[in-house]
Amino acid sequence: MTASPPTIRHPKITAPQFTTPQLSKERALSARRRARRTALIGWSFILPNFAGFALFTLIPVVACFFIAFTQWDAYNPPVLVGVNNFTRLLGDSNFWISVRNTAYYAFGHIPLTLAIALGLALLLNRALRGIGIFRTALFFPYLTSLVAVAIVFNLLFAPDNGPINQILNSVGIANPPRWTASTEWAMPTVIITSVWRDMGYYMILFLAGLQTIPREYYEAAEVDGANAWQRFRNITLPSLRPTTYFVLILLTISSFKVFDLIQVMTEGGPGRATLVLSQLIYRDGIVQGDYGYASAMSLALFVIVLSFTIVQFKLSERGNK
Repeated sequence: MTASPPTIRHPKITAPQFTTPQLSKERALSARRRARRTALIGWSFILPNFAGFALFTLIPVVACFFIAFTQWDAYNPPVLVGVNNFTRLLGDSNFWISVRNTAYYAFGHIPLTLAIALGLALLLNRALRGIGIFRTALFFPYLTSLVAVAIVFNLLFAPDNGPINQILNSVGIANPPRWTASTEWAMPTVIITSVWRDMGYYMILFLAGLQTIPREYYEAAEVDGANAWQRFRNITLPSLRPTTYFVLILLTISSFKVFDLIQVMTEGGPGRATLVLSQLIYRDGIVQGDYGYASAMSLALFVIVLSFTIVQFKLSERGNK
């Protein structure tokens, strides 16, 4: 019997995979093209907004820092006067009265709006049928033209034949306030009007914050026997701290730069009872053409708002620790 020759198995040989320098270069070039295309797409979305911001906000703000150290009436070339505009502020009675009135408005408008907006948000933070109608009704004044709001409230608070004073007369008040015609009551009237208009907007912000609080926190507190006040103080307020800080910043900025409402309702009067900083800046800059001095007042207003914002930030940071 003849033996068959043994079968010889040859190993399978695969060709080695080589990455040529040309292929690596093409891949890197393709990756750079994709990254460039992605960046261009992103810039195409933000460029229109940034262009508007640069044209109407950034460039005027930067120019304000230069104009504040000049004397300029927009017709003649600006003349450098150093810090003369700022030393002039220190002796200007209109400036200090406007600072006091601005602070009066801010310290009346901010806490009242904050408290009423939070109270409304707590009342409307319920899953009831038709609750959206009430939320919309309270938010609607914020969408209304501010000029229309000012005119309507001027009619309501008219000292002689306004509905408010007629109601007060009917309940036995013989000499009701003269509201916008009185140096004592003009600013409270403006504050009331402003609170009525703004409370719906900030109510929506607080409502959004309330709906992010887990329901389990309240259920656990009820099991532990906490009453409504304890739940509000120990759960609601701490959970709303970021929202409250955000609302405070917005209210502070809007309060210190108030202009249009006062311009329509009182024009800074009677006398100088409601003259605020932004209105004085408008008078000296736009009306009288003293742009250097108006720019100096604008920087003063900027420093005031920045100081309050930093203080609020520090307090909020300390409260979060």
